Amino acid sequence: MQTNDTLKTIAERFSCRGYNASPVEREKLDAIARAAMSSPSAINLQPWRLVVITDAELIAQMDEAGMQLLRDTGEDEMYKRFMERGGKLFYNAPVMFLILKQHIASAELDCGIVSENIALAASSLGLGNVICGMARLPFECPKGEYFKEKVGFGNDGWEFGMGVLVGYGLVSKEPHAPDMSKVSYV
Repeated sequence: MQTNDTLKTIAERFSCRGYNASPVEREKLDAIARAAMSSPSAINLQPWRLVVITDAELIAQMDEAGMQLLRDTGEDEMYKRFMERGGKLFYNAPVMFLILKQHIASAELDCGIVSENIALAASSLGLGNVICGMARLPFECPKGEYFKEKVGFGNDGWEFGMGVLVGYGLVSKEPHAPDMSKVSYV
């Protein structure tokens, strides 16, 4: 089997759901942001913006509001799952890469590519990470406008695309085993 650093990073990456409080160095954040902005997009429209949130208090407030929304909207199974994992929507991650998107047809796919670039870049730098669609919840809760204002988007044509949590992991685990039975060659 052929291998190189990129393939090794892809094979070893896992979704980290527990972080210590250590801040992530600015150089690493800059490198991850550059990897995100290097993502391909349909006809190079780049329908995204990136907000790197390192404010621990803000992340904690967003976490609490998101958990409250899960509890209040009757998402019992999802709420229970997060409670079993420590009761934190964002797993105490010290950094959230928030991907904002424009409302165009290709933006969903393009945000997915950006989030994967962030996750792989973070892994290559020794950082735990998890792609987190639940990062949308704080923006949908009663304090949603407050959070949008804090991170710099709102009624300006930008909307939530995806979140990626990053930090030094407290946990490690084996990545999932690829199911090669889902591959066919024609």
